[in-house]
This record gives sequence, structure tokens and C-alpha cells, in this order.
Amino acid sequence: MHPVRIGIIGLGTMGVEYAKIYSAHPLAKVVAVSSRRPERVREICARYKVPEGYDDYQRMLDRPDIDAVVVATPDNSHFVPARDVLISGKHALIEKPLTTNLSEADELVRISRRSGKKVQVAFNHRWLSPYHQTKVTIQDGRIGSVLAGYARKNDTIWVPTENIKWAKDTTPAWFLSSHDIDLMRWFLNSEPTEVRALGRKELLKSKGIDTYDIIQAQVKFASGAFVTFESAWVYPNTFPSIVDSFLAIVGTAGHVHLDRKRESMEMSTDSSFQYPKVFLNANVFGRMRGAFPACLEDFLFAIRENTEPRVTVFDGRQVTATLEAIHRSLESHQTETIAPPAQED
Repeated sequence: MHPVRIGIIGLGTMGVEYAKIYSAHPLAKVVAVSSRRPERVREICARYKVPEGYDDYQRMLDRPDIDAVVVATPDNSHFVPARDVLISGKHALIEKPLTTNLSEADELVRISRRSGKKVQVAFNHRWLSPYHQTKVTIQDGRIGSVLAGYARKNDTIWVPTENIKWAKDTTPAWFLSSHDIDLMRWFLNSEPTEVRALGRKELLKSKGIDTYDIIQAQVKFASGAFVTFESAWVYPNTFPSIVDSFLAIVGTAGHVHLDRKRESMEMSTDSSFQYPKVFLNANVFGRMRGAFPACLEDFLFAIRENTEPRVTVFDGRQVTATLEAIHRSLESHQTETIAPPAQED
């Protein structure tokens, strides 16, 4: 069987990571990439020896020699290219969140089921071994019934002011809490039902970026458990890690804490003190290893073995439904119901 032939839409930070990992993977071949910036297309094609590049992804989708396409555009622009990928008859790997609009997420669920193509949402944290062990621990009943949880994912201000150019078009909840909402759904094996959220716009707005500095949302699940999700991206850049990530789960017979701030490594030099992030993605013996490459690899296996992806389009839809309700609550200052899937979903 030939390698899975990959196309990539979007060549920002994440798109380049997909190109790097898939271009080195023995089960994949990156045959084309696309970006609205022709100079970026030329750069990435040269760097990873990609045969063809396009400034119009529709031309790429017309190619019969592409099996699957990665959608790595900004948070609020996943729907149209993902829809077009599926309509073109190709499998889709979509960066998180699936969409930032529930009606669009529902439409992708419908299209994917009609097309019969594989859709995986890149919630890569499920592949982190401590998180997987947490899932097994809860599933086996070792901490009893889950009563409550807390999930914090806070970035330094470098992320919305320098790292991404589209921070005003998203929020820390879409950008960060999407990972944690997916994890908690997975851990609890229960769907979210309602939410109450609070947020502040102050520091970033003063810098001309009209988005939230911080959001906290308390989400109730069908099981009766409730989880507080915190997301912020205004930590000072002196913080020794780009992201401060922590999860807590409290059960009737125990608890689990997951602290990824250090990832078991700290390092100082003459110029800085830091906690290097190595669990998600790291070069080991010349190959990219970690949870993110494993997530990408399992998408290849789903295609080759005709199995369901580990994170489905429905999983992505449920996260989008929760986040949309969080943002409604921020505006209404009320508890908001999380829209359940349509009957046919």
C-alpha cells in the first residue's frame, strides 16, 4: 500500500508542524501545500521538499493524487476549507477547534457522514501518556465517581501579541480551553449540559487587541459532575514556560492532578530560566516524537485500516457546542444551556 498522500491548507505555526512531521513519516507523503502567501508556499516547499504549492487551495483539492488534507488555518476559518475537503472526496484532519460556530460544526458532521470520509480533530492531548493513564484510572473506577474538576491553561502574553496575528478573531477559551473541554468529556464519559461564564477584557484591549484576557467557565455535565475551565493569555513573558497547564479531578474515592508546567524538566542559562515543553513534540534521534506526532500517525492508521479516528468530528462538535455556550454566557451574564446534537447526529 502506498503512503497516505497528504495536502496541507494553511502554513502558519501549526501548518508548518504538520509539514515537518508528515514529510518525515514513512507512512505519509506530503504532495502539496497551500497558503494565501506565495512566498510562504515557496519557503515550505523548499524546506520540506514538497513537490507542489498553491496560493488557492481549491486547485490543490482538484488533484486526484491526494488522499487526505490537513486544515491548519486560524481558529475561526476552519469550516469552509474543511467542507471543501470533504466535498472533494478526501479525508480531513482539522486543527482544533473544529469550528467556532455550532451550525458550521453540525454541517461538517452531516457532510462527513454523507461522504463516508475520515475526519479527525487534532485534540492531540489525548495522546499524552499521563492523560491516557488518567482516562484508564477513571474508567476503572479507581477514584470512584467523579464529583468535580478544574482545568487551567494560561499562556504568556507573547502568544496573542506576537505569536499569532489573529488573536482579535478568537479568545483564550477557543484557543486553549478547547483542549481541556475535550479531555474532560473523554475522562468523564459524559456530555456537558449547561455553563456559566465570566471574563475580563482589559490588558489586551488596551493594546488594540479586542479579545478576552481571561475567561472562567463552570460547566455542568450530565453525570452531575461540574468542571471549572480557566483560560488566559496575559501572563508576563518572564513566566518560565509559554503555557501554564494544570488539571485536577476529584472523585468519591480519590483524585488526580496533572501538572504540565514543568514536564519533569527545568533548565537555566545565562539568559533565562525555563521549563522546556517536550512531551507534545520533540526531536529524538532525528525524528519528531511525542503526543502530537502520535496523533498525526493515528490519523494515517485510521485511513489505512479503515477504522474510526480517535477524536471524531462528533467530538469536535461537542467541544464547539460547549464553547459557543460559554461565549453566550459571557454576553448574557446568565447560565446557558449547551445545545445537544440533533437527533440524527
